[in-house]
Amino acid sequence: MKNIDYIIVGDGYAALFFAHHLIKQEKSFKIFSEGKKGASQVSAGIVNPVVLKKFTTFWKAQEQIDYLKETISEIESYTGKNYIINQPIHRIFHDENEKKLWLKKSKTETLVDFLSPDFIPIDGVANTFDTGKVMQSSRLEVNAFFTDMMAFFDSKNDLVKERFDYSLINTSDKIYKGFQFKNIVFCEGMRVVENPFFKDIPVIPNKGHHIKVKLQNELNTKVTVKKKHFLFPLNDELYFYGGTYDRDQLHSKIDDSAVKQLMIGLSEIYSQNFEVKDVSFGFRPTVKDRRPILGRHPEFKDFYVFNGLGARGILNGCYFSKNLLEFIENNIPLPEEVSLERFNDK
Repeated sequence: MKNIDYIIVGDGYAALFFAHHLIKQEKSFKIFSEGKKGASQVSAGIVNPVVLKKFTTFWKAQEQIDYLKETISEIESYTGKNYIINQPIHRIFHDENEKKLWLKKSKTETLVDFLSPDFIPIDGVANTFDTGKVMQSSRLEVNAFFTDMMAFFDSKNDLVKERFDYSLINTSDKIYKGFQFKNIVFCEGMRVVENPFFKDIPVIPNKGHHIKVKLQNELNTKVTVKKKHFLFPLNDELYFYGGTYDRDQLHSKIDDSAVKQLMIGLSEIYSQNFEVKDVSFGFRPTVKDRRPILGRHPEFKDFYVFNGLGARGILNGCYFSKNLLEFIENNIPLPEEVSLERFNDK
Protein backbone atom coordinates (compact mmCIF):
# COMPACT_ATOMS: atom_id res chain seq x y z
CA MET A 1 0.00 0.00 0.00
CA LYS A 2 1.39 3.39 -0.99
CA ASN A 3 0.46 6.50 1.00
CA ILE A 4 -0.19 9.65 -1.04
CA ASP A 5 -1.68 13.05 -0.29
CA TYR A 6 -3.94 13.31 -3.35
CA ILE A 7 -5.63 11.37 -6.09
CA ILE A 8 -6.61 13.55 -9.06
CA VAL A 9 -9.21 12.08 -11.38
CA GLY A 10 -9.10 13.70 -14.82
CA ASP A 11 -6.53 15.18 -17.17
CA GLY A 12 -7.84 18.54 -18.40
CA TYR A 13 -6.93 22.08 -17.39
CA ALA A 14 -8.42 21.73 -13.91
CA ALA A 15 -6.43 18.58 -13.17
CA LEU A 16 -3.11 19.79 -14.54
CA PHE A 17 -3.16 23.22 -12.93
CA PHE A 18 -4.21 21.69 -9.62
CA ALA A 19 -1.35 19.20 -9.89
CA HIS A 20 1.03 22.11 -10.47
CA HIS A 21 -0.03 23.63 -7.16
CA LEU A 22 0.56 20.29 -5.45
CA ILE A 23 4.09 20.28 -6.86
CA LYS A 24 4.64 23.76 -5.42
CA GLN A 25 3.42 22.58 -2.01
CA GLU A 26 5.49 19.37 -2.24
CA LYS A 27 2.42 17.17 -1.96
CA SER A 28 2.41 13.63 -3.31
CA PHE A 29 -0.25 12.73 -5.87
CA LYS A 30 -1.37 10.44 -8.66
CA ILE A 31 -3.25 11.60 -11.74
CA PHE A 32 -5.64 9.07 -13.23
CA SER A 33 -5.97 9.58 -16.98
CA GLU A 34 -7.64 7.24 -19.44
CA GLY A 35 -5.88 9.01 -22.30
CA LYS A 36 -8.91 10.25 -24.22
CA LYS A 37 -8.89 13.79 -25.56
CA GLY A 38 -11.52 15.83 -23.78
CA ALA A 39 -12.66 19.42 -24.26
CA SER A 40 -9.46 20.84 -22.78
CA GLN A 41 -7.13 18.94 -25.10
CA VAL A 42 -9.00 19.97 -28.26
CA SER A 43 -9.64 23.56 -27.16
CA ALA A 44 -8.38 26.60 -29.04
CA GLY A 45 -6.32 27.67 -26.04
CA ILE A 46 -7.54 31.26 -26.31
CA VAL A 47 -6.56 33.54 -23.42
CA ASN A 48 -8.99 36.42 -23.66
CA PRO A 49 -10.12 38.99 -21.07
CA VAL A 50 -13.03 40.23 -23.21
CA VAL A 51 -16.46 38.85 -24.11
CA LEU A 52 -16.25 39.56 -27.83
CA LYS A 53 -19.96 39.52 -28.59
CA LYS A 54 -20.79 42.34 -26.21
CA PHE A 55 -17.39 43.98 -25.68
CA THR A 56 -17.50 43.46 -21.93
CA THR A 57 -15.09 41.87 -19.49
CA PHE A 58 -15.75 39.37 -16.70
CA TRP A 59 -15.16 38.73 -13.01
CA LYS A 60 -11.48 38.83 -12.01
CA ALA A 61 -10.29 39.03 -15.64
CA GLN A 62 -7.12 40.99 -14.88
CA GLU A 63 -6.25 38.84 -11.86
CA GLN A 64 -6.70 35.69 -13.94
CA ILE A 65 -4.57 36.97 -16.81
CA ASP A 66 -1.78 37.98 -14.42
CA TYR A 67 -1.91 34.72 -12.51
CA LEU A 68 -1.78 32.63 -15.68
CA LYS A 69 1.45 34.33 -16.76
CA GLU A 70 2.96 33.70 -13.33
CA THR A 71 1.86 30.06 -13.31
CA ILE A 72 3.07 29.26 -16.83
CA SER A 73 6.43 30.74 -15.89
CA GLU A 74 6.58 28.39 -12.89
CA ILE A 75 5.66 25.41 -15.08
CA GLU A 76 8.46 26.36 -17.46
CA SER A 77 10.93 25.67 -14.64
CA TYR A 78 10.28 21.93 -14.93
CA THR A 79 9.09 21.43 -18.52
CA GLY A 80 11.62 23.83 -20.03
CA LYS A 81 9.04 25.62 -22.16
CA ASN A 82 6.75 28.62 -21.91
CA TYR A 83 3.45 27.80 -23.63
CA ILE A 84 1.99 31.29 -24.04
CA ILE A 85 1.95 32.43 -27.67
CA ASN A 86 1.78 36.20 -27.82
CA GLN A 87 -0.45 36.51 -30.86
CA PRO A 88 -3.22 38.92 -29.85
CA ILE A 89 -6.85 38.65 -30.89
CA HIS A 90 -8.09 41.03 -33.58
CA ARG A 91 -11.87 41.28 -33.60
CA ILE A 92 -13.29 41.94 -37.08
CA PHE A 93 -16.09 44.49 -36.89
CA HIS A 94 -19.39 43.66 -38.57
CA ASP A 95 -20.27 47.30 -39.25
CA GLU A 96 -19.57 50.90 -38.28
CA ASN A 97 -21.85 50.69 -35.25
CA GLU A 98 -19.74 47.91 -33.73
CA LYS A 99 -16.63 49.94 -34.37
CA LYS A 100 -18.12 52.96 -32.59
CA LEU A 101 -19.25 50.80 -29.66
CA TRP A 102 -15.75 49.33 -29.31
CA LEU A 103 -14.22 52.81 -29.27
CA LYS A 104 -16.71 54.01 -26.67
CA LYS A 105 -16.08 51.03 -24.41
CA SER A 106 -12.30 51.27 -24.83
CA LYS A 107 -12.46 54.47 -22.79
CA THR A 108 -14.31 52.94 -19.83
CA GLU A 109 -12.52 52.04 -16.62
CA THR A 110 -13.17 48.31 -16.88
CA LEU A 111 -12.01 47.97 -20.49
CA VAL A 112 -9.32 50.61 -20.98
CA ASP A 113 -6.61 48.00 -20.37
CA PHE A 114 -8.14 45.48 -22.76
CA LEU A 115 -9.60 47.26 -25.80
CA SER A 116 -7.14 49.13 -28.01
CA PRO A 117 -8.57 52.39 -29.41
CA ASP A 118 -6.42 52.01 -32.54
CA PHE A 119 -8.08 50.19 -35.42
CA ILE A 120 -5.89 47.89 -37.51
CA PRO A 121 -6.67 46.32 -40.91
CA ILE A 122 -5.52 42.71 -41.39
CA ASP A 123 -4.23 41.56 -44.79
CA GLY A 124 -5.64 38.36 -46.25
CA VAL A 125 -9.05 38.35 -44.53
CA ALA A 126 -12.17 40.39 -45.20
CA ASN A 127 -12.31 43.24 -42.69
CA THR A 128 -14.04 46.14 -44.42
CA PHE A 129 -14.59 47.96 -41.12
CA ASP A 130 -11.11 47.16 -39.74
CA THR A 131 -10.38 45.20 -36.56
CA GLY A 132 -9.96 45.98 -32.88
CA LYS A 133 -7.02 44.54 -30.96
CA VAL A 134 -7.66 42.88 -27.61
CA MET A 135 -4.75 43.89 -25.42
CA GLN A 136 -3.33 41.25 -23.04
CA SER A 137 -4.90 38.49 -25.15
CA SER A 138 -2.86 35.50 -26.27
CA ARG A 139 -3.24 31.77 -26.59
CA LEU A 140 -1.80 28.66 -25.08
CA GLU A 141 0.09 26.14 -27.20
CA VAL A 142 -2.42 23.46 -26.25
CA ASN A 143 -0.91 20.28 -27.70
CA ALA A 144 2.58 20.99 -26.38
CA PHE A 145 1.22 21.96 -22.96
CA PHE A 146 -0.64 18.69 -22.47
CA THR A 147 2.04 16.52 -24.07
CA ASP A 148 4.84 17.98 -21.97
CA MET A 149 2.92 18.09 -18.70
CA MET A 150 1.75 14.49 -19.00
CA ALA A 151 5.26 13.37 -19.95
CA PHE A 152 6.62 15.15 -16.89
CA PHE A 153 4.09 13.50 -14.57
CA ASP A 154 4.84 10.15 -16.19
CA SER A 155 8.58 10.61 -15.65
CA LYS A 156 7.93 11.22 -11.96
CA ASN A 157 5.70 8.15 -11.74
CA ASP A 158 2.75 10.38 -10.87
CA LEU A 159 0.60 9.36 -13.85
CA VAL A 160 -1.70 6.32 -13.85
CA LYS A 161 -2.89 5.60 -17.38
CA GLU A 162 -6.22 3.97 -16.79
CA ARG A 163 -9.90 4.76 -16.40
CA PHE A 164 -10.85 5.48 -12.82
CA ASP A 165 -13.35 2.99 -11.34
CA TYR A 166 -15.55 4.63 -8.69
CA SER A 167 -16.81 1.27 -7.42
CA LEU A 168 -13.33 0.34 -6.18
CA ILE A 169 -13.03 3.24 -3.71
CA ASN A 170 -13.00 2.17 -0.08
CA THR A 171 -14.62 5.32 1.29
CA SER A 172 -14.20 4.49 4.97
CA ASP A 173 -10.47 3.72 4.81
CA LYS A 174 -9.77 6.07 1.88
CA ILE A 175 -8.12 3.40 -0.24
CA TYR A 176 -8.22 3.07 -4.01
CA LYS A 177 -6.52 -0.03 -5.36
CA GLY A 178 -2.96 0.16 -3.99
CA PHE A 179 -3.17 3.77 -2.79
CA GLN A 180 -4.02 5.11 0.64
CA PHE A 181 -5.00 8.74 -0.02
CA LYS A 182 -5.74 11.76 2.14
CA ASN A 183 -7.85 13.60 -0.42
CA ILE A 184 -9.36 12.90 -3.81
CA VAL A 185 -10.19 15.64 -6.33
CA PHE A 186 -12.49 14.92 -9.25
CA CYS A 187 -11.60 17.10 -12.28
CA GLU A 188 -13.44 15.11 -14.90
CA GLY A 189 -15.35 17.53 -17.07
CA MET A 190 -18.54 15.97 -18.42
CA ARG A 191 -17.62 12.51 -17.16
CA VAL A 192 -18.82 13.82 -13.79
CA VAL A 193 -22.33 12.69 -14.76
CA GLU A 194 -21.09 9.13 -14.15
CA ASN A 195 -19.55 10.02 -10.79
CA PRO A 196 -21.72 8.68 -7.92
CA PHE A 197 -20.39 11.34 -5.55
CA PHE A 198 -20.91 14.46 -7.69
CA LYS A 199 -23.24 13.40 -10.52
CA ASP A 200 -25.87 15.96 -9.46
CA ILE A 201 -23.76 19.10 -9.82
CA PRO A 202 -25.45 21.41 -12.37
CA VAL A 203 -23.07 21.21 -15.30
CA ILE A 204 -24.47 21.48 -18.80
CA PRO A 205 -22.66 19.91 -21.78
CA ASN A 206 -21.83 22.31 -24.59
CA LYS A 207 -20.50 20.60 -27.70
CA GLY A 208 -17.83 22.46 -29.61
CA HIS A 209 -16.34 21.63 -33.03
CA HIS A 210 -13.27 23.06 -34.71
CA ILE A 211 -11.56 22.37 -38.00
CA LYS A 212 -7.95 22.44 -39.11
CA VAL A 213 -7.60 23.81 -42.60
CA LYS A 214 -4.95 24.39 -45.23
CA LEU A 215 -5.38 27.81 -46.81
CA GLN A 216 -4.62 28.41 -50.48
CA ASN A 217 -2.43 31.33 -49.42
CA GLU A 218 -1.21 31.71 -45.87
CA LEU A 219 -1.87 34.95 -44.01
CA ASN A 220 1.10 37.28 -43.68
CA THR A 221 0.16 38.45 -40.18
CA LYS A 222 0.66 36.15 -37.19
CA VAL A 223 -2.41 37.06 -35.14
CA THR A 224 -5.63 35.45 -33.96
CA VAL A 225 -8.56 36.74 -36.02
CA LYS A 226 -12.11 36.60 -34.67
CA LYS A 227 -15.43 37.33 -36.30
CA LYS A 228 -17.84 34.42 -35.85
CA HIS A 229 -15.03 32.09 -34.77
CA PHE A 230 -11.29 32.15 -34.13
CA LEU A 231 -8.73 31.72 -36.91
CA PHE A 232 -5.03 31.36 -36.17
CA PRO A 233 -1.93 29.61 -37.57
CA LEU A 234 -0.65 26.31 -36.19
CA ASN A 235 2.89 24.95 -36.36
CA ASP A 236 2.35 22.60 -39.32
CA GLU A 237 1.20 24.99 -42.09
CA LEU A 238 -2.39 24.45 -41.02
CA TYR A 239 -4.85 26.89 -39.44
CA PHE A 240 -7.26 26.38 -36.57
CA TYR A 241 -10.82 27.61 -37.10
CA GLY A 242 -13.52 27.30 -34.44
CA GLY A 243 -15.25 26.62 -32.29
CA THR A 244 -18.99 26.11 -32.32
CA TYR A 245 -21.38 26.05 -29.38
CA ASP A 246 -24.17 23.48 -29.28
CA ARG A 247 -26.28 22.38 -26.31
CA ASP A 248 -28.61 20.16 -28.36
CA GLN A 249 -26.62 17.81 -30.63
CA LEU A 250 -24.85 15.89 -27.86
CA HIS A 251 -24.12 12.55 -29.53
CA SER A 252 -20.50 11.41 -29.59
CA LYS A 253 -19.80 11.88 -33.27
CA ILE A 254 -19.04 14.71 -35.66
CA ASP A 255 -22.00 16.91 -36.61
CA ASP A 256 -21.96 17.68 -40.33
CA SER A 257 -24.07 20.77 -39.64
CA ALA A 258 -21.37 22.13 -37.30
CA VAL A 259 -18.66 21.54 -39.91
CA LYS A 260 -20.79 23.29 -42.52
CA GLN A 261 -21.30 26.21 -40.14
CA LEU A 262 -17.54 26.52 -39.71
CA MET A 263 -16.83 26.33 -43.42
CA ILE A 264 -19.39 29.06 -44.14
CA GLY A 265 -17.97 31.22 -41.37
CA LEU A 266 -14.43 30.87 -42.68
CA SER A 267 -15.57 31.59 -46.25
CA GLU A 268 -17.04 34.89 -45.08
CA ILE A 269 -13.62 36.21 -44.05
CA TYR A 270 -11.31 34.21 -46.35
CA SER A 271 -12.28 34.44 -50.02
CA GLN A 272 -9.76 31.94 -51.40
CA ASN A 273 -9.90 28.17 -51.40
CA PHE A 274 -9.16 26.09 -48.31
CA GLU A 275 -9.12 22.39 -47.54
CA VAL A 276 -10.43 20.86 -44.31
CA LYS A 277 -7.73 18.50 -43.02
CA ASP A 278 -9.17 17.55 -39.63
CA VAL A 279 -12.32 17.91 -37.52
CA SER A 280 -12.38 17.66 -33.72
CA PHE A 281 -15.00 18.17 -31.05
CA GLY A 282 -15.34 18.10 -27.29
CA PHE A 283 -17.97 18.65 -24.61
CA ARG A 284 -17.37 21.72 -22.47
CA PRO A 285 -18.80 21.48 -18.94
CA THR A 286 -20.66 24.76 -18.53
CA VAL A 287 -22.65 26.27 -15.67
CA LYS A 288 -25.69 28.53 -15.89
CA ASP A 289 -24.01 31.37 -13.98
CA ARG A 290 -20.81 30.96 -16.07
CA ARG A 291 -18.60 30.28 -13.07
CA PRO A 292 -16.81 27.06 -12.13
CA ILE A 293 -17.85 24.69 -9.36
CA LEU A 294 -15.44 23.90 -6.52
CA GLY A 295 -16.24 22.22 -3.26
CA ARG A 296 -16.35 19.38 -0.76
CA HIS A 297 -18.74 16.46 -0.69
CA PRO A 298 -21.29 16.87 2.13
CA GLU A 299 -20.78 13.32 3.42
CA PHE A 300 -17.30 12.25 2.30
CA LYS A 301 -15.33 15.18 3.66
CA ASP A 302 -12.08 14.42 1.81
CA PHE A 303 -13.77 14.17 -1.60
CA TYR A 304 -13.71 17.31 -3.73
CA VAL A 305 -14.93 18.51 -7.11
CA PHE A 306 -13.37 20.99 -9.56
CA ASN A 307 -15.55 21.34 -12.64
CA GLY A 308 -17.61 23.64 -14.83
CA LEU A 309 -14.71 25.56 -16.36
CA GLY A 310 -16.66 26.26 -19.54
CA ALA A 311 -15.16 28.12 -22.49
CA ARG A 312 -12.58 29.87 -20.27
CA GLY A 313 -10.99 26.64 -19.12
CA ILE A 314 -7.41 27.90 -19.07
CA LEU A 315 -8.07 30.98 -16.97
CA ASN A 316 -10.60 29.28 -14.66
CA GLY A 317 -8.48 26.16 -14.25
CA CYS A 318 -5.33 28.09 -13.46
CA TYR A 319 -6.76 30.73 -11.13
CA PHE A 320 -9.21 28.70 -9.06
CA SER A 321 -6.94 25.68 -8.55
CA LYS A 322 -5.10 27.75 -5.96
CA ASN A 323 -8.37 28.56 -4.17
CA LEU A 324 -9.26 24.89 -4.02
CA LEU A 325 -5.91 23.85 -2.56
CA GLU A 326 -6.05 26.62 0.06
CA PHE A 327 -9.54 25.47 0.98
CA ILE A 328 -8.44 21.85 1.39
CA GLU A 329 -5.12 22.44 3.14
CA ASN A 330 -5.78 25.60 5.17
CA ASN A 331 -9.57 25.70 5.41
CA ILE A 332 -9.64 29.11 3.71
CA PRO A 333 -13.23 29.54 2.48
CA LEU A 334 -13.85 29.34 -1.24
CA PRO A 335 -15.22 32.46 -2.93
CA GLU A 336 -19.01 32.23 -2.74
CA GLU A 337 -19.23 32.84 -6.48
CA VAL A 338 -17.54 29.50 -7.31
CA SER A 339 -18.40 27.39 -4.27
CA LEU A 340 -20.46 24.24 -4.69
CA GLU A 341 -22.52 25.45 -1.72
CA ARG A 342 -24.09 28.20 -3.83
CA PHE A 343 -26.45 25.53 -5.17
CA ASN A 344 -27.55 24.20 -1.76
CA ASP A 345 -30.87 26.01 -1.74
CA LYS A 346 -31.62 24.78 -5.25
